[in-house]
Amino acid sequence: MVTFKRLDHFHVCVPPERLEEAKAFYADVLGLELIDRPDHLFSSAGYWFNIGNVQLHIGVEPALPRTIRHTAFEVADVDAARRHLENNGVEIVEEPVIPGRRRFAFIDPFGNRMELLQLV
Repeated sequence: MVTFKRLDHFHVCVPPERLEEAKAFYADVLGLELIDRPDHLFSSAGYWFNIGNVQLHIGVEPALPRTIRHTAFEVADVDAARRHLENNGVEIVEEPVIPGRRRFAFIDPFGNRMELLQLV
């Protein structure tokens, strides 16, 4: 058995030529805090951000086709989050209704799927 304590970080990938655009999207549109990354330990470029009590790590690899893989985050106000993303031209994806949750997903400009949900 594995005893999990918490999510520490999750990693998404962007095409190498769009890394700086990804940094701007996650910092400026989503408002995440950019944190230090020990670049000397890695063979490729990337950025790390705080997102709530976990970290988002962005790395580079060639563009991949869209996938249903995703990470889900609980938010305080799912409607406000949706309006903010729509106002910034972010692609929204409707999700099937799950009782007790209001939710949707968005696709970042690099093809990564993220779900936002609010428990009701």
